[in-house]
Amino acid sequence: MIIGVPKEIKNNEYRVALLPVGVEMLTHAGHKVLIEKGAGLGSGISDENYRIAGAQIYSSAVDVYKDAEMIVKIKEPLPEEYQYLKPAQIVFTYFHFAASRELTETMLKRQIIAFAYETLQDENGDLPCLIPMSEVAGRMSVHEGAKYLEEPMKGRGILLGGVPGVSPAEVVILGAGVVGSNAARMAAGLGAHVTILDINLNRLRYLDEIMPSNVHTLMSNSHTIRDAVVKADLVISSVLKRGTRTPCLGDRKLVAQMKPGAVIVDVAIDQGGSFETSRPTTHDVPTYVIDGVVHYCVTNMPGAVARTSTYALTNATLPYILILANYGFERSMQNFYPLKRALNMIKGELVIKEVAETFNLPYRKF
Repeated sequence: MIIGVPKEIKNNEYRVALLPVGVEMLTHAGHKVLIEKGAGLGSGISDENYRIAGAQIYSSAVDVYKDAEMIVKIKEPLPEEYQYLKPAQIVFTYFHFAASRELTETMLKRQIIAFAYETLQDENGDLPCLIPMSEVAGRMSVHEGAKYLEEPMKGRGILLGGVPGVSPAEVVILGAGVVGSNAARMAAGLGAHVTILDINLNRLRYLDEIMPSNVHTLMSNSHTIRDAVVKADLVISSVLKRGTRTPCLGDRKLVAQMKPGAVIVDVAIDQGGSFETSRPTTHDVPTYVIDGVVHYCVTNMPGAVARTSTYALTNATLPYILILANYGFERSMQNFYPLKRALNMIKGELVIKEVAETFNLPYRKF
């Protein structure tokens, strides 16, 4: 198979979808790998590194898309890339279809075979291609939240951990999954007073046992969310529902009741966001203020720490890239459960129920 790796063009996206070791493993298995010139530079990987590993370096994305049977990316195709996609071309990347009807309908029209990192799910129910970036985003969310609590950033002027004689910040984390637990550890380590909410009581019991004493758990419902959010200095939303749009946990009225200068870091923005006031932002302009509350809603947070993120993500994705290359999409889908779960569309047909229901579109059950 011919595998193509184009350079990412999303705002301040420096990750790359394949390491030189991945190129070496694919070429040793008899495949051909095409890398767009400069694709790895943001992650500290030169074209020469790829060339030594066996890749062919292409000067343009157009040629990579034209010659490749499978495209491996980091982020969803952007409008500038739509025209490059070919019918029956395999595309393996983060799609987050439920957040964008335009992307969903356009990819259906392009008749690609879409495998999504974020819906790839193993037999235990884990999301192995989402976990590493959730770990990064969870830890980053605290760094970013602490920064935007500073007065020059329009925040409350609060040091997250406080100092002797002065209370620390109140940090509220919605969702106790991978993002939430990583955020809780980071915020607790800085000395904040942390409250983490979730609907899974067993998960809360587990976190209550392993977290530091300044982390408190709370059963999530409309009342506890409201009470916690209005008291918070920093709210981190990490709620995830596989394949579908994130539920809205806070409306405009709730945001207006928050402390002036409080910060919302909506990690769930890739799937639509958890607050009515959330909208996607970029690393160039990461925040905006509504009703005195600072919103940080960057859709590719881990892209800012590309050297860490690229290695973390490719550790998880490479085994599945090898399977797709070695067996093709049909045998991979039939014989490997995680890739069956990753499949979102085939040549103009949706095959994921959650996305179909989000936009009231037809789908074929697999």
